[in-house]
Amino acid sequence: MPTVEVTDLKDDDFLLDVREDDEWQAGHAEGALHIPISEFVARYGELTEAAPQDARVHVICRSGGRSAQVAMYLVQQGIDAVNVDGGMQVWAAVGRPVVNDEGRPGFVL
Repeated sequence: MPTVEVTDLKDDDFLLDVREDDEWQAGHAEGALHIPISEFVARYGELTEAAPQDARVHVICRSGGRSAQVAMYLVQQGIDAVNVDGGMQVWAAVGRPVVNDEGRPGFVL
């Protein structure tokens, strides 16, 4: 499974967050697309509409397990996708901003 380190992500990289709604509401990366893993297959079209053409999809969850599953599925669909190693826990730990739905500082649930 292709992976990328949080520290290697650029601010304009396309980020797909597959955590559940309560996790997203507590805190997420600003600008990420949110499609919970539990709804992913049904909402797959939202990803294909939102992702920039020919851009890599960086998939993130809390620690990397769920995002690895989604990234593998996307690769099987012919999409350039990678798992973000360590997920939002590492994202927050290295000081990347985490915001809630109001744009205020959030936290990783």
